[in-house]
Amino acid sequence: MALIDYRAGNLTSVKKAFAAVGADLFVPTEPADLDGVGAIVVPGVGHFAATETLTNEWVARIRAHVDAGRPLLGICLGMQWLFEGSDEAPERPGLHLLEGRCYRLSAACHGTPVKVPHVGWNAIDLRRDASIVKGVAAGAQVYFTHSFVAPITEDTVAVTEHGQKFAAIVQHGHVAGVQFHPEKSGEVGLTVLRNFLRLSDLRY
Repeated sequence: MALIDYRAGNLTSVKKAFAAVGADLFVPTEPADLDGVGAIVVPGVGHFAATETLTNEWVARIRAHVDAGRPLLGICLGMQWLFEGSDEAPERPGLHLLEGRCYRLSAACHGTPVKVPHVGWNAIDLRRDASIVKGVAAGAQVYFTHSFVAPITEDTVAVTEHGQKFAAIVQHGHVAGVQFHPEKSGEVGLTVLRNFLRLSDLRY
């Protein structure tokens, strides 16, 4: 199971969280290392332009992984990268595995100021059944830290509201994403990671 390093996230905390649910992640150093891996995890905290560090060969290998029917999980910025792109870096394309474009949270709602970035615990509102949220209760609290969000589409599994509603969890077949940080979200976050392992058939 590969953990992509593009210098936009705390890899150690993500690795520890997966280790807590029985998975061992390795960090590939070149695109060819992705050939044949059971699953890929794309973490991320920061600017969408950070994905520029992933060359076309990295992107091609990640897409080939998905095309082969193998699972991919995007976390925070990693989830946003699953979409067509982001207003944060208009010139930088996303993976376009999911439809839609990411945008900045509004700093006001009906004239009331809204703090951006959105940092801290917030509830998720489950919109449909999906394997990634098996065992997750409606209204569960998870930890966010972000300024940009993904749109609500048919791939949205759960939404959160911070001045406006946005996609908190998405899943399209074997591709899943979470806007929050499961590695900082206690038992709820670990449940989501366990569900991804089951999706990956890597839970022994």
